[in-house]
Amino acid sequence: MSLVVQKYGGSSVADAESIVRVADRIARYARAGHQVVVVVSAMGDTTDELIDLAQQVTENPPPRELDMLLTAGERISMAVLSMALNSRGIGARAYTGSQAGVITDATHGRALILDVTPGRIRDAIDEGDVAIVAGFQGVSQTTKEITTLGRGGSDTTAVALAAALDADVCEIYSDVDGVFTADPRIVPAARRVPVVSCEEMLELAANGAKILMVRSVEYGRRHGIPLHVRSSFSGNVGTIVSDDGERMIPIDPETTCRIGDLPRLGAVAAPAGDAAPTGDSAPTHDPAPAEPGGAAAPMDAFENEENAVDSWNAEGLEAPIISGVAHDRSEGKITVVEVPDMPGKAARVFDIVASTGANIDMIVQNTSTTDDTVAISLTLPESDATAALAALEAAKDEVGFSEVRYTDRIGKVSLVGAGMRQSPGVSATLFRALGDNGINIDMISTSEIRISAVTDIERLDDAVRVIHTAFGLDSDAAEAVVYGGTGR
Repeated sequence: MSLVVQKYGGSSVADAESIVRVADRIARYARAGHQVVVVVSAMGDTTDELIDLAQQVTENPPPRELDMLLTAGERISMAVLSMALNSRGIGARAYTGSQAGVITDATHGRALILDVTPGRIRDAIDEGDVAIVAGFQGVSQTTKEITTLGRGGSDTTAVALAAALDADVCEIYSDVDGVFTADPRIVPAARRVPVVSCEEMLELAANGAKILMVRSVEYGRRHGIPLHVRSSFSGNVGTIVSDDGERMIPIDPETTCRIGDLPRLGAVAAPAGDAAPTGDSAPTHDPAPAEPGGAAAPMDAFENEENAVDSWNAEGLEAPIISGVAHDRSEGKITVVEVPDMPGKAARVFDIVASTGANIDMIVQNTSTTDDTVAISLTLPESDATAALAALEAAKDEVGFSEVRYTDRIGKVSLVGAGMRQSPGVSATLFRALGDNGINIDMISTSEIRISAVTDIERLDDAVRVIHTAFGLDSDAAEAVVYGGTGR
């Protein structure tokens, strides 16, 4: 049998009914003989509520005390879930992040994992119990203080534990049936992606896809841990994130299969003027579970995707050109105007921004036609903008630019697919789709498998939809269901 690490997000443990459903799922794995380690987020919106509580008593909560407060959410989840499992005759033990051996640096709010020493977790599962771990938290290696891992911290906790325990798979449960070709809230015709490479998932996550955080995907790739993204509200098979087609993983309590034998997304880029693929190239619905929250019947979960397999094989096992369309509305744009066009000036601008801890995403430099100056535009998370703007204003005379402009009315849309490397015409198709629909492009950046464009935030959803359609990714029938309404 397998060692399975499962992570359940806030919507999956939002209330007592949800926790009971999760406990029933875990119990099926335990009764089938699997060793199970579970990582939980805080219930529902508990973390946001705790932040609001802190801000009601002080505008600037001390980072150490805020971490102490926020870790309470996951501790509640782990204890209640452990009680639910024990009441079902399944031995379960709850552990905080520090008890589970999650060792971090000393940064409060955004700590990095330095090591995982899961001795107590290994003892628990070797003795036949389910180990339940509070996600999002650890303990500083130097100060011994409780720390939190920041956004996506529970996912990172789960993958780090899976790597330390040499687990067969790390299952990430939310309220969405896996990774889709676009956000189902924007594109109801989005398709589920059965298998996606780590490289593609990293690009999707880094460019706005919320289903997985970049840190967890990178950790999984580095340590060779397959990620299985699925919903705790259904028994559908979800999405496998892995580069190892030979790896054997459990896809439900009774069934283990080789990743390379799973169906693949059969979509290909539609040449200019061609209709989007239909019929055999469009994957069909996942089957409904036999019981609420239950696992799909062994291998039946893939029978409805036989057409997708045929389409894949018909393409000679070539990877589909496009895996998905991601979007991000959380960035702002800074433009530094009339920077002297001299060696070292642009570097100084970026040094100043970097000194504030801001994470720069896209960069464009425009040369003036009338004087020896340039305009430098860059995008960055809105949360980093205030500090970056203040630092730039303070260095205005030193660098010699005339002004700094800022807007948060931008959105980024990104097309991702490993097949771009060998496929001419992808850029033309993308920009034609935007142009034909009157969507203006402000900035562009690319990698080998990604094209990103910045546009007005009011047209971002339209941009996602028209690109999705232009590349033949629309499904004939709605496949996506967001069961809890949050996507986490």
